[in-house]
Amino acid sequence: MSLEVIQPGILSLLQDSGRCGHHRIGLTNGGPLDREAFDVCNRLLGNTPGSTALEISFGGAHFKARVDTFICVTGARMPLRINGQSAPAWEVIQVATGDDIQLDFAESGCRAYLGVAEGFDIPPSFDSASTVMREAIGGLAGDKLHAGDLLPCPATVKRRCLYLPPSKQPHYGREITVRVIPGYQQRHFSRLQQRRFFSHAYVVSDRCDRMGYRLEGPAIKCDIEGILSEGICQGAVQVPADGQPIVLLNDRQTIGGYPKIGSALSLDTARLAQLTPGGKVHFAPVTPHGAHNALHLANYVTRRQPLLERPT
Repeated sequence: MSLEVIQPGILSLLQDSGRCGHHRIGLTNGGPLDREAFDVCNRLLGNTPGSTALEISFGGAHFKARVDTFICVTGARMPLRINGQSAPAWEVIQVATGDDIQLDFAESGCRAYLGVAEGFDIPPSFDSASTVMREAIGGLAGDKLHAGDLLPCPATVKRRCLYLPPSKQPHYGREITVRVIPGYQQRHFSRLQQRRFFSHAYVVSDRCDRMGYRLEGPAIKCDIEGILSEGICQGAVQVPADGQPIVLLNDRQTIGGYPKIGSALSLDTARLAQLTPGGKVHFAPVTPHGAHNALHLANYVTRRQPLLERPT
């Protein structure tokens, strides 16, 4: 009982909520880049929070159902077709054995999540099924999906056909604002350099992936060239010698020696990860208290988000 991979697309990875608590042995978090879309996918399906789903980057994926189940696609707008017929995203859909499931290339955003009822049944590695290719861990043999792979999942014959109304679905634009909590190394950036960082737009470069997004724009100068390597959190904004900021994401290295002007709010790194090269990024400072409140409010809204049900 499984989904068979006919065409994996550009990059498709199995992800659960992430591999936490293993930085001390050099393992990074992994997990979904867009946590909001991932969580809504599992919530619509009635799955346990954090159940394993597929993160499909840029689209172009094709699967065949080898089991009767229910699926849901959230995140980037990738036209979904079941047996050649258009099907809605952000909605639970029943599929039968032999059905073709296709996701076309993304029209807005770039990361979509395909979940199944009960989640994909992937054995955990270091407490998580999340795939981190750089570490060759998680998923199927620590690698991206390939044609012919079988993704085990249980047969399911009953699920509520829930959907998220279009008015509540996120909009993935080409320009975002990322809130940044200034860090203790902020003092190594003069007021002029900080003002430059927070008042100018940056452009997503071609060098953007699950490790981090390298941006291009006004160079930021620091009064130190490097620091002793130290632990790095998700969202850390590193400033290397060329002055072009790098926002580190889920598959980042666990230690690094570049100065950091601050750390981006996780709510905003999720939207950053939906940008493709050429997208614009603005930075805005936020206090730890403000960031804490924003996270609590977002979690509250997500949990209370009304889901509607199609009549069966």
